[in-house]
Amino acid sequence: MTVSEIRQRYFDFFEKKGHKIVSSAPIVIKNDPTLLFTNAGMNQFKDYFLGNYPAPVPRIANSQKCLRVSGKHNDLEEVGVDTYHHTLFEMLGNWSFGDYFKEEAIDWAWELLTNEYQLNPKDLYITVFEGDPTDQVPADNESREFWLKYVDPAHILMASKKDNFWEMGDTGPCGPCTEIHIDLRSEEDKSNIPGASLVNKDHPQVIEIWNLVFMQFNRKANGNLEPLPQTHVDTGMGLERLAMALQGKQSNYDTDLFQALIQHMVQHAGKAYGTNESTDIALRVIADHVRAIAFSIADGQLPSNSGAGYVIRRILRRAVRYGYQNLELNEPFLCGLVPVLIEQMGLPYPELTAQEALIVRVIREEELSFFRTLEQGIKRMDLLMNSSEKSGRSHLEGSTVFELYDTYGFPVDLIQLIARENSFSVDEAGFNAELLRQKERSRAATGVLADDWQQVNDEVTTEFVGYDALQCRSQILRYRKVNQKNRTFYQIVLDSTPFYAESGGQVGDTGWLVDAQGHKTPIFDVKKENNLTVHLCESLPNNLDHLFEASVDPVRRNNLRKNHSATHLLHHALRQVLGNHVEQKGSLVSPEYLRFDFSHFAKVSDEELRNIINLVEAQITANTALKEHRNMPLAEAQAMGAMALFGEKYGETVRVVQFGESMELCGGTHVNYTGEIGLIKVQSESAVAAGIRRIEMITGSAAEQHYKEETTLMASLRAQFKNPKDIMKSIQDVVDQNQALTKDLELLTKERNKTIKQDLKTKLESVDGMQVLCVQLSLDSNSVKDILFQLKGEIQPFVGIVGNIEGDKCGLSVMIDEGLLQSKGWNAVQWIREVAPLIQGGGGGQPFFATAGGKNPNGIAEALSILKQKL
Repeated sequence: MTVSEIRQRYFDFFEKKGHKIVSSAPIVIKNDPTLLFTNAGMNQFKDYFLGNYPAPVPRIANSQKCLRVSGKHNDLEEVGVDTYHHTLFEMLGNWSFGDYFKEEAIDWAWELLTNEYQLNPKDLYITVFEGDPTDQVPADNESREFWLKYVDPAHILMASKKDNFWEMGDTGPCGPCTEIHIDLRSEEDKSNIPGASLVNKDHPQVIEIWNLVFMQFNRKANGNLEPLPQTHVDTGMGLERLAMALQGKQSNYDTDLFQALIQHMVQHAGKAYGTNESTDIALRVIADHVRAIAFSIADGQLPSNSGAGYVIRRILRRAVRYGYQNLELNEPFLCGLVPVLIEQMGLPYPELTAQEALIVRVIREEELSFFRTLEQGIKRMDLLMNSSEKSGRSHLEGSTVFELYDTYGFPVDLIQLIARENSFSVDEAGFNAELLRQKERSRAATGVLADDWQQVNDEVTTEFVGYDALQCRSQILRYRKVNQKNRTFYQIVLDSTPFYAESGGQVGDTGWLVDAQGHKTPIFDVKKENNLTVHLCESLPNNLDHLFEASVDPVRRNNLRKNHSATHLLHHALRQVLGNHVEQKGSLVSPEYLRFDFSHFAKVSDEELRNIINLVEAQITANTALKEHRNMPLAEAQAMGAMALFGEKYGETVRVVQFGESMELCGGTHVNYTGEIGLIKVQSESAVAAGIRRIEMITGSAAEQHYKEETTLMASLRAQFKNPKDIMKSIQDVVDQNQALTKDLELLTKERNKTIKQDLKTKLESVDGMQVLCVQLSLDSNSVKDILFQLKGEIQPFVGIVGNIEGDKCGLSVMIDEGLLQSKGWNAVQWIREVAPLIQGGGGGQPFFATAGGKNPNGIAEALSILKQKL
């Protein structure tokens, strides 16, 4: 049975049990501050468990793409080393929202595994929650009794809270779980050691395949548990592990899903799989990681240096590093796996096929960049080891290793490998201390402490009225206190709100809550947390249970409307001019400007940009009316041609925003007529990443202000040139004259430097067979450099040590003959950095020539003395 057949059989089974089969949510999470990636099948249903919104249907099943590489669920370092951990995996799941509970979940799990999939019941073991006195939760004897209908008591094991009590996070819905494990060992091994003794012992062939979670409790911020008003079922079964069991394999990586990728790499690298452990680990890492990278890019997350993008970059670099170290690959190889992956998974996940060109290009550019980083890191390591060796040390300090890791992106285990090959040790304790300090800084910068919600009124959901009104009468439903980045504020949920919550690239509204006495409580931002609209304020209003007028800042909202509508017009114009391959890859709609990222593999030419601007301006001039379709079925919206964005999760009904031929699925706020946008001005067009371009633009009053400033500037410029008829000719004449004078000045400077050089030759000293110049000059730094390079070419071996003063600036320069670098072990950069503080400056350069700039000329004499003593 192939993986595709296993997945489909799961869907068919639960569809017969009355479940609605839904699609996977994007792997990248956008409205949950507690998560970067979808790490469990239940993530997209979090609102239903939290009680923020009622579930549309009581029974759901799906296969969810999940990523576990950061935070609590961090499997990254195990991936590839063992045979059953993965970064990206598919989680088969079925859910009940207040409908069936333990008995049905257990009955159906057993029926599917033993009847549909024909797994041997004798190979299955069950774990059940044993209870926890600290939480005052008894053993889950109810689940145990249900299992006894099918399972030998010897195959039912009681397990601790660590393994059999599932929690969403530090707070929120949670409950006991029962897990199904399978023993895949040989019959001989089973007879020697009972499988029961190996459950939850990290044995590679005795593994968990299905977890049935029974949501019964809500964990409060103080750690206490309270019963949920409704009980729920949340199950998750790893498709890759299930495939291993059904295909009779001893490793997930031996299934058809991974073998296609591994065999491609076997051919590419010329290495065999299954004969060498380090080779096998590398091939497994690569086969696993390319899936995580490709799916993340397809869902809109590009590699970067922060947040979710940094995680993807880490995964990609880990794969490249294994290829470099273990497979001796020095050129991009991951990008070549993308077509193989799409052949395997393109049908159930069409976003991969649609984004193939972008995925390949982004991965290739990232690989090239990291290969350059590896080369730079190796050179840096050589320099550090040479320096340490000359100082009598044979180890690399923890701070040095951390610099290579953090600044150069150099993998730690590769640092250790190169160090060992050169008989060097690595200060691991010092490195780990630096890494811990960095993590603590990061946690302090991003950590959020939230109190429990305090209920004020009983309504559950919030009605958004902001498309039609900027004010409405509202009641506070609940609130809580939050501390983030050492700042304390409050989150408020209203029953009715005109405030738009940040989403789809558009920032949140600001405004006020006004009570009956006219007292205003400023709202400084509005966010979505798991689709719950939360209003942020510095302090709570008085009389929380009273009615308030919720009022949006109208000027700010108007600017947002203009910029969001202009974004749609820009997107449409880009596709008209550049082609239909253009797709949105990120956007920011703020009151001040708009930013639009899009897929395109070349710089937008000046002519193309002019055509794009002309099309947008034509739409504005046409004063096209907004056509808005609310609560339209998704299939109907797509049938009429509305553009959906990859990486977005849409509900069953959507909102369509249309301006002429521009038609998109969008929940943002927009102008009623395009003429309201007014003037536009493109401020920049640039590259963001491989295959991704960015346009920044201003509209309305911001564009008007820009053109006013440009007009004033032009008037001043004309006045400066005595109001000539042809201002451009006058400017060009001055530029030409300046270039001619600059050439004359360069010639005069060279002649002067020749004279100075001849004079300096008379001041050379002979020290230990070297020709040494040590002087202070009133000269610019460029001339000092020019003279030192000339002297180095004429005199050998030469050492130049020069301090110079130029106006209110000063500098130091050191030139060392290359031969002396080896024979003496000298380094100009080290020397300069040692004395640069004396002139209140900093410096750097190359081992043979380094400079420092500063602002304290009084320190030059002491610096020259210290440097000369080194000779």
